[in-house]
Amino acid sequence: MYLKTCLSLPGLRKNAMVAIHHELNRLAGPSPSNWISQVRRRSSLLSSRIREVEGYSEAEMSYVKQGEDALQKAISILSEQDGWTIETVAANGDKVLSKTLPDIGKVFKLEVMLEQHPDNLYEELVGNMEQMGDWNPNVKQVKILQKIGQDTMVTHEVSAETPGNVVGPRDFVSVRCAKRRGSTCFLAGMSTQHPKMPEQRGVVRAENGPTCIVMKPCAEDPNKTKFTWLLNIDLKGWIPKTIINRVLSQTQVDFANHLRQRMANNVSMEMAHAC
Repeated sequence: MYLKTCLSLPGLRKNAMVAIHHELNRLAGPSPSNWISQVRRRSSLLSSRIREVEGYSEAEMSYVKQGEDALQKAISILSEQDGWTIETVAANGDKVLSKTLPDIGKVFKLEVMLEQHPDNLYEELVGNMEQMGDWNPNVKQVKILQKIGQDTMVTHEVSAETPGNVVGPRDFVSVRCAKRRGSTCFLAGMSTQHPKMPEQRGVVRAENGPTCIVMKPCAEDPNKTKFTWLLNIDLKGWIPKTIINRVLSQTQVDFANHLRQRMANNVSMEMAHAC
């Protein structure tokens, strides 16, 4: 009932979007010299976005709102710098931190520097999302169930079992919200339900969210990316927390390494085609 009420009030939708854009802009951090042009452009984008949303069905608007909510919550968490505890630091400097939040539970934050431009990473993670199973052995499949506009999609993901089958396969149905603000890219998500993908027999339906990947150019070298991944997952089942913590932090470290290899392979293929 609350969701339907929110969806039926354009003013509330607009206020929520304004708040999200404010947080995106603050996190992306435009310089004072281009502040006026940034504000004008973003105001125009917001107006177009609101007009676009007005044409959605109630079901589509529900997914849009869920995605926007996930993005807003994730950015709020990432904006708080205090209270994080180091889980692991890899030899190459990749770092996973964690903190426990009321009503959400434990969240993990991966912080790495990637030798790629944010645009290339965004294209791989958003544009080629369904190919993730080709290069990430922790993922069996990603399938897009529905797209709503340019920013929102509903996906079904199936994870692989961990080594030794400590944690068996899980599947997720998620709403994802992808946005770009200037040179900074965001990909947020959270669990949802979709008529095309009810719970599957023999597979544990896990839950996630809020989650968010933020890709921002390195200040010293814009062709490198400061890559941050906020992860919050409930794997379900009777798994000790110590194992869950180890599995999730290792999953994030592994993801960064697999993504590096994928991007390096992409560069090699482009060079080979150019010859």
